[in-house]
Amino acid sequence: MACRLTSGTEHLPGGTVHRTALWVVEHCVGPLGVGTLVVKPLRHVLHVADLTPPESAELGPLLRRVSAAVTAVTRPEQVYVCLWSHAGAVPGHIHFVVQPALKADLDRYGVHGPALQMAMFDAGAVPDEEAVAEVCERMRAELDCQWGVGV
Repeated sequence: MACRLTSGTEHLPGGTVHRTALWVVEHCVGPLGVGTLVVKPLRHVLHVADLTPPESAELGPLLRRVSAAVTAVTRPEQVYVCLWSHAGAVPGHIHFVVQPALKADLDRYGVHGPALQMAMFDAGAVPDEEAVAEVCERMRAELDCQWGVGV
């Protein structure tokens, strides 16, 4: 699905949030809440060890900037950054999930960390597309400021 979302062959709520020559940032399509972004290489990559040196060099600064944007826009208790890559127990296109751990979610589910993510998946509540579109606009503006776009 990661490749279909990036290529535009599958509907992506909120559209692309940010794109570089090597990476793309999109809103998560799963039940991890409004403001959860996905950072993935444009090239189909199954393992972090298979990233090229330029992809690797860009990854750390990009994750920091995306985490800062998530923090600025959602004001979470913490921002989780984790790698997801399995689809049906088979390694798939790697993507880093950048998720705001919001106090409301921590209180609602009564857990944190991976247990929070699992509880959110179990609940299956996919964010409203209008809320996703609105937060994506705010994330774009925040990331544009960080890169000096439109300043």
